[in-house]
Parts: sequence; C-alpha cells; structure tokens
Amino acid sequence: MSELDETDRRLLNALQREGRLSNADLSDKVNLSPSACHRRVQRLEKDGFISGYVALVNPRKVDRKTTVFVEITLRAQADDVLDAFEKSVARIPDVLECHLMAGQADYLLKVVAEDAEDFARIHRRYLASLPGVQGMQSSFALRTVRQTTALPV
Repeated sequence: MSELDETDRRLLNALQREGRLSNADLSDKVNLSPSACHRRVQRLEKDGFISGYVALVNPRKVDRKTTVFVEITLRAQADDVLDAFEKSVARIPDVLECHLMAGQADYLLKVVAEDAEDFARIHRRYLASLPGVQGMQSSFALRTVRQTTALPV
C-alpha cells in the first residue's frame, strides 16, 4: 500500500462505489484536473491496483436467491489432488467463490442457486463428482446482512 498516496486512495474509493463515473465526474470528486485524473487511473490499472470493471448483477433478478456455503474436506493434500479439485471446481458455473482454507475444511465454496431444489441439482450434477472429496458440509444463508465488493484502501 506504500505506493498509493491519498489521491490514489480517493480515486480507488470513488471507483469502487461508482465504477461508471466519467473521467470528468471522477476528477471533480477527487479534486484533480481531468488529464491528471486520467493518467492516475491508467497508472492504477497498469500497476494492477485496478484489475477490471464489472457490472454487479442483482442475484434475485436472475433467480439466484439462495446462497449456500459449502465446506469441503479432501482425502489428501497432495498437489495433484488439490490441482484436480481446483480445475474441476473452476468449471462449475454456480460456484462464485472457492477458497483454500486453513482449519477443519480444505475448501470453502460460495454457491448460488434458485432454491433448495436447484442446489440439490447442482450438488448431484457437480459437487458430488468433484475429485478427491472425502466430506462436504453445506450451510444455507438465511439472509445477507452485509455484502460489499469495496476494499478498504
């Protein structure tokens, strides 16, 4: 974080809140000239501080109202087992996140589904056939209390 000054942080915070700001509006928000603002944003992109721009889709509007967190324990920790699991899970369209964990579970997956029945389909079709799996524990989210994509900078 030492490469970021206060102006860079203001730029990142503004873009995290509203990624579609025009350069003119962004420069106004952070008190920079449009040309200086454009150069800084380009540098932040080039240096990897900004890795991309996306539209955040409302899951309820696309019938993905159910979020399930799945803890997975593997039979072994060998590199080939981990690699095979990670390659397979990366191909499952309903898995939004997959994290290698420290603790009881080896992996934590965030899965979206229409409902419990749809999750059963995802489980049968994809999760049950993941390589190297010894155990699986699924927890359904009842309500999302806080969700953000904005990192504190």
